[in-house]
Order: sequence, then C-alpha cells, then structure tokens
Amino acid sequence: MSVQQAQAILFGLALGDALGYPTEFMRLRQIQAVYGPAGITAPPDPALFSDDTQMTLALTEGLLHAGLAADLDAQMAAVGQEFIRWAHSPENNRAPGHTCMQGIHQYESGLPWRESGLVASKGCGSAMRVATIGYLYQHDPDRLREVAHASGIITHRHPAAIAASLAGAYLVKLALDAVPPADYLARTLAFVDGISDEFDQALLRIGHVQGWGSEERALTHLGEGWTGETAIALALYCVLRYPDDYVAAMRRAASTDGDSDSIACIAGGILGARLGLAAIPADWQQRCEKRALLLDLGERMAAARAAYVSG
Repeated sequence: MSVQQAQAILFGLALGDALGYPTEFMRLRQIQAVYGPAGITAPPDPALFSDDTQMTLALTEGLLHAGLAADLDAQMAAVGQEFIRWAHSPENNRAPGHTCMQGIHQYESGLPWRESGLVASKGCGSAMRVATIGYLYQHDPDRLREVAHASGIITHRHPAAIAASLAGAYLVKLALDAVPPADYLARTLAFVDGISDEFDQALLRIGHVQGWGSEERALTHLGEGWTGETAIALALYCVLRYPDDYVAAMRRAASTDGDSDSIACIAGGILGARLGLAAIPADWQQRCEKRALLLDLGERMAAARAAYVSG
C-alpha cells in the first residue's frame, strides 16, 4: 500500500504537470480556442512534464541518497548536487524558473544552501517540488517542516515562498492522513502560522470564492500561480472543487490564465495522495514520461520511509 501511495503521488503530480505544460504560457481564452470550451482534457502522448517534476525528482533523489534521518546539512548537500546536475542536464530545456536557476548557480558558486536562495523572490519554484516530502515525513511533521523549509531556501528565501513550500508538503501529508478536504485550509494555515501574511491572505481568499458559481471568476480572484502563495491557493481551490475526481481537478488546474503546469502539479500530488493510483487514468499513466523511473522511485521512497519510521 505504501508503495502505491508513493507512486500515486509521483504519477499524480507528473501527469498534472504534463497536462498543464502545453498551456503554461497561454491565457484561458487561447486555451479554449486551441482545445475547445472545456480546455485541455488529456495530456499529450508522450506526456512530457516540465521542470516542476524534474526538480521534484532531483529533490527526492537527493533526500534518498543522503538518508531521511541524516542531518539537514548532509541532506541539502545531496539535494544541492542533484539540483546542479539537473541544471546542467540537456533535459533542462523546459522553461525552468529564473529564481531556481539563479539560486542553484549561487549555490554552485560557493554560497551555503542557507544563503543561496533569493530573498526577494516568492516564485512558486520551491513549492512545486515538495510533494514527496509530505510522503517521506508523513508521520513526523516536525521533520517535514524542517526539510520542506530547507529544501526551499536553496533557491527561494522570501517568507511567502517559505510558507508555500511548507504548505505544499503538508497538504500531501493531510491527504495521506485521510483528513477531510474541508479541513485542509484551516489546518494548513495553522501549520504555517506566523511566517507570511501574504501567504495567509492568499489562502483566505479561497474561502471567499468557494461558493462562487463561476470557477473562472474564482480562479481570476485567486491569482495566476506564478508566486508560491497563489500557486498553492489555486491548486488547493481545484482540489477542494473536485476532491474525489483527479481528472476533473487536473483539467481545471491546467486550463487557467496562469502557471498551469505548476498549479496542476501541486494539485496532482495532493490528489494522488488522497485518491491513489486507481483514480489516475491508466492510459495517462502508460503515456507518462519516465514511467519506469517513477515506479522505481516510488518503491525506493516506500523503503526509505519504512526504514525511517522503524529506526
């Protein structure tokens, strides 16, 4: 069961990312002109994902290489090396975020991981990659907080980005814990309390729009997802709108005016954790880029988590 949970999170986020990747820089009216009134409804074949999933995989490999019980410096050294490897990879050709690349460059140039991130940037690049932390440390929320925070500030040190990184991991934990979705918002705000008023205000807007009849108006009110706080808010709105329907939530997340791949990637990780592999269409899974790697990584995540919990 634990293996399938890990794999569901990986496929959930990767396929959400792949669905939103073709529409990332399109306005909703353009998406509808190309794909029809319902927007994009299925990922391409093959389902190629963006830098969001690539960085998630790099982060996860770093944590597994260092060990889940290792100290933060050892973990972030391993994560930092994986980020550097990704930054120089020929596969890093899918519109990587400026802040992520600059933060990694500063780390590679010798700045410590606690200082390499950009203080002024609250982009969503640190929040989009943390879903697996919510799985690996599901049963240790204090450690989840520490690792999510550390993994984010390598590239993003703005308080709103830090809060978004913690929230992105914690929402996956809540989903795995079978917490009712109606409780996600309050529980997440409590978990990140005191870090960023900007983040808190962004999430509180979800409560304003949940009862609105027009999803498009609600999404516009919440933002476009380029920043950490709006990406989490939009992803959570999609999850709460379709808590039991992975496909519907991904279609909604990927057909927006904003950062469609990041919104769908974050929402996909949460709903993968909540609903499991069976909720993700089998044909989508078959066409997913690096399918074998995702399956193998899920197995290694489960083994590492079991060892951490028992140790």
